[in-house]
Amino acid sequence: MDNQVQQKLQSYIPSDAAVKLIKATPILLLVGPTGAGKDSLKEKLLETNQYHHLISHTTRPPRVNQGVSEQDGREYHFITMAQAEQMLDEQAFVEAKMYSGHLYGTSVAEIQTAHDDHKIALTDVDVQGVAEYKELDPAVMALFLLPPDFETWQARLSRRYGDVVDAADSRLRLETALSELDQLLTTDHYIPVINDNIDQVFSEVQQLTKTRQAQPELVEAAHRVAQKLADDIRTYLSAS
Repeated sequence: MDNQVQQKLQSYIPSDAAVKLIKATPILLLVGPTGAGKDSLKEKLLETNQYHHLISHTTRPPRVNQGVSEQDGREYHFITMAQAEQMLDEQAFVEAKMYSGHLYGTSVAEIQTAHDDHKIALTDVDVQGVAEYKELDPAVMALFLLPPDFETWQARLSRRYGDVVDAADSRLRLETALSELDQLLTTDHYIPVINDNIDQVFSEVQQLTKTRQAQPELVEAAHRVAQKLADDIRTYLSAS
């Protein structure tokens, strides 16, 4: 079953109707390294009732996070691998991929709900997901959240994960962030935003979704922060 799903994922493309729906629906993608503030921003945006959270489908089982069990339809739509294969056959996904042996994907139905409710479709994705959406519709807005500097970012991660962090996991997180920053600095897929104050970022994003135009001086400043962050990560990795 898994091999069949893998093969279908490699050649998967959404239907023409799904692409048309994407182009007819305002979409905001949140990108950025772990600890950049994607979840906090997403929560504030959803509170406005102007956005529809695109809940992903996954074949992994529900987990318990901080003593609270994940629920179907809240954190994810939990499905079996057989259901995932059927959705692939029916072109029911906008995008889908395998990660750690489990399928993760965004359904056409979630986009349809946002469209029908006249809301902005909102989700956080990785850089691969952004590339896939941009290929379908270059007008999709992808917001790249940046911590203001390396030290602030590491302090945030320390508060999240505590003082005891697995060295291998920490290095992988840094390498992933470096790869993400490279995408920001070498493509025009993203509007970069420095997250130094979540309320300020919230206001900036609300303005961006209305005008769909970023202020050039803010973009230039954010790119400088991204380059400095990438340089600091490389220095840290080479020294460790």
